[in-house]
Amino acid sequence: MSAPARWPYRGPLKAVIFDWAGTVVDYGSRAPVMAILRAFAALDVPVTLDEARGPMGMSKREHLEAMMAVPRIREAWQAVHGEAPGAPAIDRLYHGFLATQAKLLLEHVDLIPGCLEMLAECRARGLKIGSSTGYTQELMEVLAPAIHQQGFKPDALVTASDVPHGRPAPWECLENARRLNVYPMQAIVKVDDTTVGIEAGLNAGMWTVGVAKTGNLIGLGQAEFDALDADERQSRLTAAREVLRSVGAHQVIDSVAELPGALDELDRRLRQGEAPQGGR
Repeated sequence: MSAPARWPYRGPLKAVIFDWAGTVVDYGSRAPVMAILRAFAALDVPVTLDEARGPMGMSKREHLEAMMAVPRIREAWQAVHGEAPGAPAIDRLYHGFLATQAKLLLEHVDLIPGCLEMLAECRARGLKIGSSTGYTQELMEVLAPAIHQQGFKPDALVTASDVPHGRPAPWECLENARRLNVYPMQAIVKVDDTTVGIEAGLNAGMWTVGVAKTGNLIGLGQAEFDALDADERQSRLTAAREVLRSVGAHQVIDSVAELPGALDELDRRLRQGEAPQGGR
C-alpha cells in the first residue's frame, strides 16, 4: 500500500506507466499505422502515412474518427461512397481495422532494445509498473501474451476498452494509479511516444517522459532508421524531440533504455518540491 502523501510532496517516485507500441514494443510503432492504411484502402479511400500517424495514441476508434474529420479524407470518402462519413462509415472502417490489426500484431512483437534492463532497474528502485494503450482489450488479448513471454509483465494494464475516453483524457493514467494503489499523482511518471500520451499524463497530474527515436514521430523500424545518413538521423531526432517538448514533456529520451537517467532527474526535481505542472 502506498504511504500517505505529505504536502508539498517531495518524493520518492513510486510508479511508471508505459505506453506499448513505439515505447516498449514495436520499434517505430508500425503495426497500428499499417492496419489503418489497409483499413482505408480496403474501402477504396487511400490515406497517406502522415494522415494515418497524425492522431496516433488515441483509442483506435477515436483515431479513425479524427482522421475522418480531416477535410481531404472526408471529401475523398464522399466522392467514393456518395455520402459524408457518418457513424455507419466509422463502424465499417473500425471493424475492418480490428480484423486487420489482429493479424498484424504478432508480426510486431519484439521489445525495444534495452527494455528489459530498464524494467529491472525500475524494479530495483521499488517502482510499480503500469501500462496503457490505445488498443482494445480484444487486441491486447492477442498481443500481451507474446510480450509477457519476453519478460515485460506490468503490474497493471489499462486498455482503451476500460475507460470512457482514450488519450489525451487522463482516465487510463488514473485507472492505472487506482489499480496500482499509488498516489499522489506527482509520484507517477508517464512514458509515451505520442503527443496525446504526453498530454494524458499531464492531464492526470503526472510527470511525463517523451520517447523520440523508437516511436510514432519518426515511425521507422530500427534497421530503417540506422540506414539513414547521419544528418538525416539527427534531423529527424531533433524534430521529434522538439514536438514532444512542445506539448509539455518534462524529459525527452530516445528510447526507454535511457529512462533511468530521466528518472534520476525527475526524482531530483520532485525532492526539491517541484510539481509536474506543464513541461519545460
